[in-house]
Amino acid sequence: MTDAGLCAQIACIWEATARKPGNVHRYRDFADSSYIDFMLSAAAIAPVMTMACQRRVGVTILDAVRATRRVCGTNTNLGIVLLLAPLASVPPEQELRSGVEGVLAGLDVEDAWLAYEAIRLAAPGGLGRAAEQDVSQEPTQTLRQVMALAAPRDLIARQYANGFAEVFDDGVPALLTGLQRTGSMEGAILFAYLHLMAHHPDTLIARKRGWAEAEEAARRAKDVLAAGGTELDHFDAWLREEGHARNPGATADLLTACLFVLLREGTITLPSQRPWIARTFGPSDVSA
Repeated sequence: MTDAGLCAQIACIWEATARKPGNVHRYRDFADSSYIDFMLSAAAIAPVMTMACQRRVGVTILDAVRATRRVCGTNTNLGIVLLLAPLASVPPEQELRSGVEGVLAGLDVEDAWLAYEAIRLAAPGGLGRAAEQDVSQEPTQTLRQVMALAAPRDLIARQYANGFAEVFDDGVPALLTGLQRTGSMEGAILFAYLHLMAHHPDTLIARKRGWAEAEEAARRAKDVLAAGGTELDHFDAWLREEGHARNPGATADLLTACLFVLLREGTITLPSQRPWIARTFGPSDVSA
């Protein structure tokens, strides 16, 4: 599928619709955001992502956040926008992984300035302060350089530093494994979501609750995988305690980027012949 905007919209819709533990989905809202907010946000950024390969990444990020703000009063997709903007900037005739590395290498200080403006506009929760190149100040390094500074504490920033390694090397293969095991899109999304969380403790949880709870969430995700998905309800309840403070938002954003890759590369095609509803998956071979 060559239309990056359509790929982005479908990826966002699929990710938000799947009944992922701890997240908003079509049967569960948060107090400050609803499933409809996520659908409106998906529609809002699609035209921006369609034009991404014709503009600098920073412009795409800021325009996408502005478009989201026109339809939604809370931050629903900043992490998604930060991930999709470089991916959508790869021209359709180029191979996606090598292409995004070229995009990342070409980022400059102006891209960082525009991205900082977008982050301030989105006002994400639990952002905190950084000792160097804090988002409240004006950046003096390129967007890739400032993301590299944040990479140890933020999964989204880490993709800028390592060329989307967790997306291409871990999340995309996990989605394909999930499709094989479950035969359904929702089942694949649930499998990949748990797999990513099990291997990469969610950095939004870490920012809000500390690394110990992020690592506990990873351990629980691994246990759910080992049980073939039969403990999803218990895991969901634990993540939603205390006003959904354990929302694995970084994992969900990363998963959206993985879905975008499979759609843009044509590995997943539409119209799909697969059912949507998830079945449980077999015992996991997730390593310790």
